[in-house]
Amino acid sequence: MGCPVPWQDGFSASTDSPTGDPVSADGGRYLSPLAQECCGGVKVVLTAMRSLILLLTLPLYILDQITKEWTVRTFVPPTDFTHDFRTVIPGFFDLVRVHNTGVAFGMGNGSTGANYVFGAVSLAAVGLIVWLHRAGAFPHKTSRVAVALLLSGIFGNLTDRLFRGYVVDFLSFDLKFMQWPAFNVADAAICIAAGLLFFSAFQKPVPTPAPAQPPQEA
Repeated sequence: MGCPVPWQDGFSASTDSPTGDPVSADGGRYLSPLAQECCGGVKVVLTAMRSLILLLTLPLYILDQITKEWTVRTFVPPTDFTHDFRTVIPGFFDLVRVHNTGVAFGMGNGSTGANYVFGAVSLAAVGLIVWLHRAGAFPHKTSRVAVALLLSGIFGNLTDRLFRGYVVDFLSFDLKFMQWPAFNVADAAICIAAGLLFFSAFQKPVPTPAPAQPPQEA
C-alpha cells in the first residue's frame, strides 16, 4: 500500500539529483506535509496490522491446533454411523470428534475432491486479503481485527487439510430447535470476522488529510 509523494512547493528538481527528485537547500529530499502525514498513516496501519497478527492471529492459530490435537488424541475416530463424544453440559454442549472435508459447519463435507477445492479457495482468500490490505481496504481498527481473525481461521483449517486430509471439528451444541453442526476454534474466528467486516462496512470513512496549500506571496 503506497502513498502519494507530493513535494513541498518552492522546491524544484535539481540537476545534481540523479533521480530528478526535488531537493532542499542542503541536498536532502524534502517531503511536503501532506506526504509526511500520509506516509506516517501508512506506517501506523502496517504496524497495527503486524501487532494484531502477533497478538491475535498467532495465539488463536496455536489454540486451534492444540485443541484439535487434543481431540484427535482423546476421541476415537468417527465412523459413518457413530461419533465419540463427551458431555460437558447435559442436553446442550458436547465435545465430539468429526472429520470434515468441507467448509465451516460441515457444508460440503464428503464431496469428491472437496478437500482440494476448499484448500485452494483458502489460499486464494489469503492472496485476496493481502492484495486488499495493500490497497488500503481495511482502514478501520474493526476491519483490521476482522482480518486478523480471518487469517487465524483460514490458516488453522488449511493446516488440517494439508497435514491430516480433513478438518477436525469438536464443538457441538444442541439448540433444542436444531443440532448445530460441529465446529472448531478456526470456524468461530472466521464467523466473528465476517460479522466484524459487515459492521465495519457501515463505519464512516477515515478522513484523508487536506492537500498542502502553497504559501501566499506577500
